[in-house]
Amino acid sequence: MAKKIFSIFLRVGISIVLLVFLFRQVDEKVLFGIIRNANKPLLVAAFLIFGLIYLLCIWRWKMLLEAAQIKLPLKRIVISFAGGIFFNMFLPSTIGGDFVRSVDLAAHTKKPRQIVATVFLDRLSGYIGLVIVALLALLFGWKLLQDRSTLFSVILITALLIAILFFFFNSFVFSKVNKFFESPGSGKIKEAIGNLHEEIHHFKNHKRLIIDNLVLSFFIQIVSPVTFYTIALSLGIKINITYFFIFLPIIGAITLLPISIGGLGLRDAATIFFFAKAGVGKDLAFAMSLMSFLFLLLYAALGGLIYVLTVHHRRLQSDQPSAVCPRS
Repeated sequence: MAKKIFSIFLRVGISIVLLVFLFRQVDEKVLFGIIRNANKPLLVAAFLIFGLIYLLCIWRWKMLLEAAQIKLPLKRIVISFAGGIFFNMFLPSTIGGDFVRSVDLAAHTKKPRQIVATVFLDRLSGYIGLVIVALLALLFGWKLLQDRSTLFSVILITALLIAILFFFFNSFVFSKVNKFFESPGSGKIKEAIGNLHEEIHHFKNHKRLIIDNLVLSFFIQIVSPVTFYTIALSLGIKINITYFFIFLPIIGAITLLPISIGGLGLRDAATIFFFAKAGVGKDLAFAMSLMSFLFLLLYAALGGLIYVLTVHHRRLQSDQPSAVCPRS
């Protein structure tokens, strides 16, 4: 318990330190002046496009749940997803909410292994889409950028994806790597990974679903840079949209690192670092990142409201058996 509390405080501390450092690098009056003078209609458009991402993510997760033969009303999936969005703001990295929605639906369906598998595959398909967009954008935009650190970043996130795919979808690699979890204290970790590995292999029989899921993930990862680009236009930043398709997947991958709360600080530092390569000043890049965070905050607040207002509804549901079909 003490370790968990220390870990949370450490991540909060890292987020605060990063933000303090970044605010010292910019002129606060200029920064807030940029935000205050932003084009409001464009910001509204960006906010609505941002919401489209969440709708598509709900659809993607629903597809996986149905493939796992877990039949749930759309309302119930939305509620769980909304809770995940809310807790993403307070838990480590941007995947803290995944744990919440896993626990929430696992308690409701009494099928924790299947639920965890769908959440994992939902996140993995999103990461695959992210890497594909980054690779294609860098390929077509290399003449525009020609930056080694960006190239290295894309290679790194691609290598990580390949490693994850080999680990979970190659039996030989899985068996070899799994031997590292033979130590006495890693019994629960080994069991959890083994269960996850077993569950995701049930999806091999759903090739059409996998293709549809990846296509949807690719589209989601295209919408995200468009949102950021619209925010940039509202702030008066006029650069080639290709930069957004190259940088946003990298920034998204960085915020997955579990070293801050909700990716706060990491996202901002990464945005300033990469967009400097496109000639965007620190004030403008930071303002762009803060506006993106404001959108996250507003949708998280909405998600939290939905989650809190449906507490009684979820408790009633937990006493009723869910419609879960046996595996074929």
